[in-house]
Amino acid sequence: MLKRMFGWTGVEVPVIGQGTWMIEGKPEAERRAVAALRAGLDLGMTHIDTAEMYGSGRAEELVAEAIAGRREEVFLAGKVLPGHASFDGTVKACQASLERLRTGWFDLYMLHWPGRHPIEETMRAIEKLVSGGLVRFAGVSNFDVPELSEAEAALTNSRMASDQVLYHLGDRGIERRLLPYCAQREIAVVAYSPFGHDGFPSPRSAGGRVLAEIAQRHGRTPRQVVLNFLTRHPGVFTIPKTAHLERVKENAGGVGWNLAPEDLAAIGRAFPAPDRDTPLGML
Repeated sequence: MLKRMFGWTGVEVPVIGQGTWMIEGKPEAERRAVAALRAGLDLGMTHIDTAEMYGSGRAEELVAEAIAGRREEVFLAGKVLPGHASFDGTVKACQASLERLRTGWFDLYMLHWPGRHPIEETMRAIEKLVSGGLVRFAGVSNFDVPELSEAEAALTNSRMASDQVLYHLGDRGIERRLLPYCAQREIAVVAYSPFGHDGFPSPRSAGGRVLAEIAQRHGRTPRQVVLNFLTRHPGVFTIPKTAHLERVKENAGGVGWNLAPEDLAAIGRAFPAPDRDTPLGML
């Protein structure tokens, strides 16, 4: 699995990791999800992203099963809910998540989205967690440039490591302001839901046909083309979620090869980026 430097941190992280939103469910579905995460680890997709919100902690418990005995391999990312993100609440939420995950630390810990608690409190708490060895790097999620800049300013002993945001072919708004800002500041961008929440573009649609043609030329699948396109910028990582082993293998093949300039142009025509600033997308 292709790795690249995660912002300024000096740590190399797989370009394609694994998301865990909605992996909880019936016992058989959970068994498949754990097996898929383990298969992803075997393929080098060792960046696993989770959150206390996912299944009210159940996703974290499933991640604990998947990474048991392999924690040192994993770049583990977690998130605190905005409603819990007071100073004390952030510390307690992190500790509770680590208990469910059966580990002693997060590699990355984020505020899930901007909320009612002052950002200074939340960032101060994350810095305390960093100084205490429970967190390696501070991050945020669903922050546009103004909120991200404010969060950066609230840090006194750390630097912002990453911003996790919605980014897929149907929502390329981050390319206008957020992506250049993060590149300048050496902040990693982690794209969630790279295929969109409503599913992959239909093969029968004009865009779907474009992706299929490009995929055929490269001996790849349309989904692999999408992942390759979204991570073409050296500061972008992505965390597709799947509970299906065949999809795990497919996702892993999304990098390690290059789209041609004419491919990039064709995708840009089929799925154009906005020509003006747009609100940050969020699921």
